[in-house]
Amino acid sequence: MNNVSAPAGGERTRTRGRPPGNPPTRERIAEVARGLFLERGYRGTTLRAVAAAAGVDSALIAYHFGSKQGLFGEALRVRCGQSLAVAEALAAGRGGGPAELADRLLRAITDLGDDPAPGDPLSGFGRMALGADEEALPVLREFLEREVLARIAEYLGGPDATERATAAMTLMGGLIFTRYLNPLGPVAALSPEEVRRILGPALRAALAGPRRPARFTRPERPAARTASGLATGSARAATAG
Repeated sequence: MNNVSAPAGGERTRTRGRPPGNPPTRERIAEVARGLFLERGYRGTTLRAVAAAAGVDSALIAYHFGSKQGLFGEALRVRCGQSLAVAEALAAGRGGGPAELADRLLRAITDLGDDPAPGDPLSGFGRMALGADEEALPVLREFLEREVLARIAEYLGGPDATERATAAMTLMGGLIFTRYLNPLGPVAALSPEEVRRILGPALRAALAGPRRPARFTRPERPAARTASGLATGSARAATAG
């Protein structure tokens, strides 16, 4: 605990630890963060602001939630927000191509969606559908745009990176909707391996972007002979004759 002692000299010294009284709880921090996320949006909410509003040190937020993404997921009760699957898929593929990245992203979706959290019968995306109320949806969209789409675009690089990331997000969003949020029988019945086999080619194509046609270069034409050159050639021919 954070104790204040008064030595013989009368000076008060502070020892390290938590302050006296009721320490701030994880639930209290998440509650304060939720209010700030809804008020200021994902980008406008900083860990420092949450710490100040909750009356805690920023280090305590890092200890409980790990990162802003983790705090967001818990505050908005969205398990997919707490998942680091996309970040791990991108980190594991530095230097790889669209083929490897597509497989990792699809695996991240099925791992999160098919395996519920301990004690939670709903999948990660099923919890998202129930936990993200209408008030929180704008913040959730901002989170997905900044933490998923923007990260994929940064990974891809190039002038059309955002377009390719948007195409990939559209495909992944369709999979999440038809497999978890509003399940369609044939899609929900696919095994994770079948998901990767069937959707992998389309996702790889989206990540790679459209093929650009090869540039056509005209063959060089032989240099035209000038009039003086023709005259010189004729004179040489006459001399030789």
